[in-house]
Amino acid sequence: MIQPNILLSVIMPVYNVERYLRKSIESVLNQTYRQWELIAIDDGSTDSSGAILDECALHIADSRFKIFHQKNQGLSATRNFGLKHAS
Repeated sequence: MIQPNILLSVIMPVYNVERYLRKSIESVLNQTYRQWELIAIDDGSTDSSGAILDECALHIADSRFKIFHQKNQGLSATRNFGLKHAS
């Protein structure tokens, strides 16, 4: 069990996952533990994943949900980018 007042950072690298993206985001939003932030990084997707992230950001009025877009750099670089932006 996570201690109260501990912030959990969920880093979500996103690359061509339009089919699963909304469900993945909803899974984080629906957690009972409330001390979290979701950092979703579009790593240059060629499908509609980036647009889905932008759409979700418009409809999710929650400052804990942060999205970023970058040119494709690969999974490790994307994770490291997320770590740099984690609280």
